[in-house]
Amino acid sequence: MELPPHEGSVLSVVDMHTGGEPLRIILSGYPEVKGEGVLSKRRYVRENLDYLRRVLMFEPRGHYDMYGALIVESEIPEADLGVLFMHNEGYSTMCGHAVIALGRFAVDYKLVQEPRSPETQVNIHCPCGLVKAFVEYSNGKTGGVRFHSVPAFAFATDVIVAVPGHDEVTVDISYGGAFYAFVRAERFGLDINKSKTRDLVDAATAVTNSVKSQVKLHHPTSEDLAFLYGTILTDGKDAYSQEPTANMCVFADAQVDRSPTGSGVTARVALQYHKGLIQLNQTRTFQSGATGSLFTGKAVQVLGLSPISFHASQSLFGSFQLSFVSLTQWYLKCMICLVILMLISG
Repeated sequence: MELPPHEGSVLSVVDMHTGGEPLRIILSGYPEVKGEGVLSKRRYVRENLDYLRRVLMFEPRGHYDMYGALIVESEIPEADLGVLFMHNEGYSTMCGHAVIALGRFAVDYKLVQEPRSPETQVNIHCPCGLVKAFVEYSNGKTGGVRFHSVPAFAFATDVIVAVPGHDEVTVDISYGGAFYAFVRAERFGLDINKSKTRDLVDAATAVTNSVKSQVKLHHPTSEDLAFLYGTILTDGKDAYSQEPTANMCVFADAQVDRSPTGSGVTARVALQYHKGLIQLNQTRTFQSGATGSLFTGKAVQVLGLSPISFHASQSLFGSFQLSFVSLTQWYLKCMICLVILMLISG
């Protein structure tokens, strides 16, 4: 099928998801991204190419809760690929569900030269640092994915912030490649698994806005990483148990994560370890309040900061390869060309 005449480039993407959370991986059609390192490339894309984020993330091609990944060159020799993350507000520094998807994508699309059984290691340079994904591989097929994150740490506990409509609220702040505020949903009279998503989003957004205005964040290696990404409401079950503990992450511009949130759960594990509620190599299971999907995670080593190893108990259910026409004035025109080329069952 030939495309009709158009002014813009053709953007090819692969759509995947992890635990219900989408990931749109850009294959081709994206302009050159300038910058000496991944963080500088992130700044360049934000300042010069942000119109393409809107093309790919928002309707009619995407939706409000779409998430994207742009593969770029890394300045780290051991990295198999670099990546920039995008969403409804801008560009993240870390995304666990995307790392899981990208690990499998890198093996399936031969971005690593020699897949090995039972696991193939994929080194992914995220804006927050190098993350190592391990992809199950057998008989030419990929399976579940786990990853070792960048060092995670509890930034502050029992921080009191004034939240309009809720008086003073006590939150914890922790880092897992991005900073999150943590608070029990019951503080707002809500239940992670039963309350309306809109009510959970409103409460989490109010906390995020208050923490951003009242708490100054710092990161030990880069101020580019020192910003609050969102708020995670929890069921309060932080002490170790073999039963899942549920949470819901609301990040960026009131965007809801359908998965338990890889970077968020990393931060939550670091927080639990800091409080003495879990021990090293003690695996916990985390459940998404939005979809019920599960991740498992554990703290594996103490470096002054505590890195986290993750395994997704639900990996990918499928992927689609798509092509979009990027029109010069995309927001004024309604033409879209969508071609489904391939369906891969997970």
